[in-house]
Amino acid sequence: MEKLSKKRVAILATNGFEESELSEPKKALEQAGAHVDIVSENEGTIKSWANGNWGKSYDVNTTLDHVTQDHYDALMLPGGVINPDTLRKNKKAVSFVRSFFENGKPIAAICHGPSLLIEADVLKGRKVTSYNSIKKDIENAGAHWLDEAVVVDQGLITSRNPQDIEAFNAKLIEEIYEDKYAVHMA
Repeated sequence: MEKLSKKRVAILATNGFEESELSEPKKALEQAGAHVDIVSENEGTIKSWANGNWGKSYDVNTTLDHVTQDHYDALMLPGGVINPDTLRKNKKAVSFVRSFFENGKPIAAICHGPSLLIEADVLKGRKVTSYNSIKKDIENAGAHWLDEAVVVDQGLITSRNPQDIEAFNAKLIEEIYEDKYAVHMA
C-alpha cells in the first residue's frame, strides 16, 4: 500500500533551484503514492542548478495564480541560492507559504529553502536547520538553529543540504503521513 495515496504535495520553485533538492523529494513522494505538483510563478518550465551550472529543466504543473493551500496537504521548498531569493520577493509566493502554516499543514524546506520561511515570518520560536550560510538569518528571525541532518518541529521539516536528502525525504513522508501537528502549527 502506498502511504501517501490521496495526499497532494506542492513543491514551490522557480529558476535556480538545486536540482537534487527538487527531483529527489519529488521522486520519493511519488513513490510513496502522493500526487506532486511543481508550483511556480509562471507557466512552462523552470531550470535547475546542478554542480555549479544550469541543469535540467522541469515542467511547471501550475502557477501561484491558480492554486491555494486548499489544494494541497503539504508544501515542500527546495533550496539553491537563486530559487528562494527570487521567490521571497514574490508576495504571492510568501502568502502561499504562510497559508500552509496558518492552516496547520506540514511544510518542508532544505538548504536555502528556509529563506522563504524567514520572509513569511513563521520561524519565531521554532527549531530549524538549513545551509549554514543562512544560520544567522534564521536566528535573527527568532528560530533556534541546529546543526543536524533533519530537524522536525511540529510539522516543520528542515534539512541542511543535498547530503541530507535521504533523511529529509524519510521525515517528509513520515510527517505528511502522520499529519499529527495540524492543530498545533498555526
